[in-house]
Amino acid sequence: MPAIDVNPEQVKATMERESICVVLPTFNNAAMLLEVVNATLRYTNNVIVVNDGSTDSTPELLSQLPPEVEIVSYERNRGKGYALKQGFKRARQLGYAYAITIDTDGQHRPSDLPSIVAAIVANPGALIVGQRDLSGVDINARSSFANKFSNFWFRLQTFRRLHDTQTGYRAYPLSKLPPMWMLSNRYEAELLLLVASAWRGVKLVEVPINVYYPPQTERVSHFRPGADFARISLLNAILCLGALTVGLPSALWRHLTRLTLFNFEFRPFTRKHGKMRPAAITAGRLGRSLWGLTFFVVGSIFIMVPATVIYFAIGRNSERKKLRFHGVLQRISRFMARNLPGAKANWQATDKIDFNRPKMLVCNHQSHLDLIMLMALDRRIIFLTNDWVWRNPFYGPLIHRAEFLPVTMGIDELMPRLLDLTSRGYSIMVFPEGTRSATGAVGRFHQGAFNIASELGLPVLPLTLHGASDYLPKTDFMLRRGRLTLRAMPAMNEAEVKSTPPLKLAAATRRAIADELALMQRQIVDVDYLTPSIRYKYAWRGRNIVRACRRRLRSLPAEVIEVVNSKPALGSVRIVNSGIGVEAFLIALGCPNIEVHAYEPVSQLHAIAISTGGRPANLHLHNPVWPDDYGCATDFDLTITLPHNYEI
Repeated sequence: MPAIDVNPEQVKATMERESICVVLPTFNNAAMLLEVVNATLRYTNNVIVVNDGSTDSTPELLSQLPPEVEIVSYERNRGKGYALKQGFKRARQLGYAYAITIDTDGQHRPSDLPSIVAAIVANPGALIVGQRDLSGVDINARSSFANKFSNFWFRLQTFRRLHDTQTGYRAYPLSKLPPMWMLSNRYEAELLLLVASAWRGVKLVEVPINVYYPPQTERVSHFRPGADFARISLLNAILCLGALTVGLPSALWRHLTRLTLFNFEFRPFTRKHGKMRPAAITAGRLGRSLWGLTFFVVGSIFIMVPATVIYFAIGRNSERKKLRFHGVLQRISRFMARNLPGAKANWQATDKIDFNRPKMLVCNHQSHLDLIMLMALDRRIIFLTNDWVWRNPFYGPLIHRAEFLPVTMGIDELMPRLLDLTSRGYSIMVFPEGTRSATGAVGRFHQGAFNIASELGLPVLPLTLHGASDYLPKTDFMLRRGRLTLRAMPAMNEAEVKSTPPLKLAAATRRAIADELALMQRQIVDVDYLTPSIRYKYAWRGRNIVRACRRRLRSLPAEVIEVVNSKPALGSVRIVNSGIGVEAFLIALGCPNIEVHAYEPVSQLHAIAISTGGRPANLHLHNPVWPDDYGCATDFDLTITLPHNYEI
């Protein structure tokens, strides 16, 4: 298996950053000792050599090592287990968090250190086990049987599967090791380390490694078949008893205390056709949507439609009667807009609009709720609607009695009707895009509304609506939380409309509304505005993920809040230790003009972030290992380094 091709200096920097050292226990391996140590020093200076009472030339060789190599030595051979304990003890004293163990007989390749280190970075707190490929190795039948025998007992004792429990190439999280007094001084200590770690809930991760065995005639082994095999067999018997009395009860208790029973994704609420929803279905969203739907159905279909039919069936349909009906629609629309469940409606600069003079109103189209926001402006507004609205069997009578007109009506039939309405003091309302945008962005404007304005001699008043597509997106059917804002812009007078070609007028109006929408985005969208959307992205994805999201929202760094709320003129932002992506999503959604690069080395956290639905195009998620993977600080306008947070 080829080793990971990475600059050794990158490995050194990563091992320093993660506080990783290498422990080399040795006993009478003078032939290979210097080669193994020197090969290890290519990747790290954090080396601890434990001389387990060697009687060959090992002491003389150790005196030739560079001063940065830490040496632990004692006169009498005590066994590999004792050597490991002394190595771990010294590693803790020196402040290391991880200790990688490598045998010094030459079978382990220090060139596999990048693979082990990469696994440590991706799986913090895990015990990394180097998995040897023994298929093409000249290994005797006794050793092969011993490995399979050990694998079987390990699975029986821990209910976990490992393919190579006999390997000495491992990386131990020092803070999670069992008490050293539990370990024996011989080979079986390595098996006990695995079993005890598994019982304590430590994650075990296997990493493929290379292995070299010299010809059996040249091989040096300190394994004593009779005594050591008998001791391992006795240990396995004790461990089986321990699995029933300690291992299984502790595992059950750990699952109960962590409530892992509820720590799973509830896919019906989080996914649609197998893909992650941009916003999960929550109890709040479901309740608000049912309330809104009930209010609409009861109010419009069962009350307003029958009342409208009766109202116009009695007496003469005078102009005053029609205007009174429009007034009722306006008051109902304003009441509905002001009482949207989970939302707040705002009208800005609309009180300055002079509705005593007819005009052409044009607005960007964001959701089904656009209509009530606009109908709330004044009673003298006529809408040009889509066919499906005009022909709706439920509230069609309301649309017809309000004299709304379908946009597909032929121009020869439409213009006389519009001329009559404007002569009676009504303004015309059109959505020039013709359809709602899936993203809330302003689409291309058709020129039909501007042709009509020019023909009828009407001023054009642009209106910009923000927040409706966040509250009820086109691709969703449930209400969220939000703020809806309708802002009036300066009108173009009749002379400007007459003198400007409709196509050019449509493009200019679209550009003005798009610019105003971008301005509203900067003014309105802050951390408070985005917080509900972020919570929806992580809801129902498991208890731990939900708690992690809430915890990170409660403790947002000041830098993140400042960027989202102030929206500085930055081209790119780098977030280091981005976790499950909460802060990265906040900045990317709040500042669509900023390219956000989020770096999370822990693979489990990165996987949560990258699977989160509704990821904007300006958010880039990375899973780095080595320092160069983070890019250069000068490549970004701002770097935000978040604290390490491995708990989810």
